Amino acid sequence: MKNVVPISNYGKFIIDLETIMKKKKMSKNRLCDLTGLKFNALQRYYKNTLKRVDLDILARICTALECNIEDILKYVPEHK
Repeated sequence: MKNVVPISNYGKFIIDLETIMKKKKMSKNRLCDLTGLKFNALQRYYKNTLKRVDLDILARICTALECNIEDILKYVPEHK
């Protein structure tokens, strides 16, 4: 196949909950209460150690934090 770019050149997504949570003065426990997430599940989003992202969970987090997806989800392109 022509013009196929190796996956390593795509970059990555970063979930940054820490910044918005500090701005909104919201604790992890409070965010768990508002989203219905267990603490360990939220911790994986907070520490950005997920294998797969659940869009429903991101929607719940955005609703609870009264923010947009671009406030917590960042794209970091691969540097060449």
